[in-house]
Amino acid sequence: MANTTSGTTTFDKTFSIDEIIEEAYERIGMQGVSGNQLRTARRSLNIMFQEWGNRGLHYWEVGNNSITLVQGQAEYTMYRSTSDGTSSTTAVYGVSDVLEMVYRNSSSVDFPLTKIDRSSYQGLSSKTQQGTPTQYFVQRFIDRVTVTLYLTPGSTEAGNFINYYYIKRIQDVGSYTNASDVPFRFVPCMASGLSYYLSQKFAPQRTQELKLLYEDELQRALVEDGSSTSAFITPKTYYPSI
Repeated sequence: MANTTSGTTTFDKTFSIDEIIEEAYERIGMQGVSGNQLRTARRSLNIMFQEWGNRGLHYWEVGNNSITLVQGQAEYTMYRSTSDGTSSTTAVYGVSDVLEMVYRNSSSVDFPLTKIDRSSYQGLSSKTQQGTPTQYFVQRFIDRVTVTLYLTPGSTEAGNFINYYYIKRIQDVGSYTNASDVPFRFVPCMASGLSYYLSQKFAPQRTQELKLLYEDELQRALVEDGSSTSAFITPKTYYPSI
């Protein structure tokens, strides 16, 4: 009689933080860890997740939300964490950056907005001029992210929406029994990455070796995490002058 398969594909969610830590320690030759060894591993894992934010866009951490426009209000605020003390019912938490925006009118018709940098926004001569927004400027502070619209919404835009996609922060590790806030594709590099971080503290003779393994697995995960789309290349035709 043939053996049966498990019938499940939930390993990434049943693989708890304490198991990730155990796997990482085993890779540097340590077993039966406890106490401060667990705490320092959890801290290193949180630091590694912050470092992943510098590695580019992670598609599983892209969110979508809308902002209700207010007449005369050009600036709107999102927050980097949930510990900022705000009680705003319209606040969005865990935002790292804004990717793209559209202005959505009362008929649910979208008009794309252009993202501009600080210098371009500073060069606008009449920043309080009211009308339909066509551009937006993003500022990334330590505790918050703000979006400033141009034009400033007027009376006819009040109550309409700005719909946007944003980059979410990877959630903190939290309790040892939690699952990690990463998809299954990143489980291998998460374990190898943590073992690399821990080797710097407990097995420095293996740090370079484990770094190479970690970077290799992380690169494969980042490539796989891309968004597949169709691409069409059309050669440009040149006509010689007569």
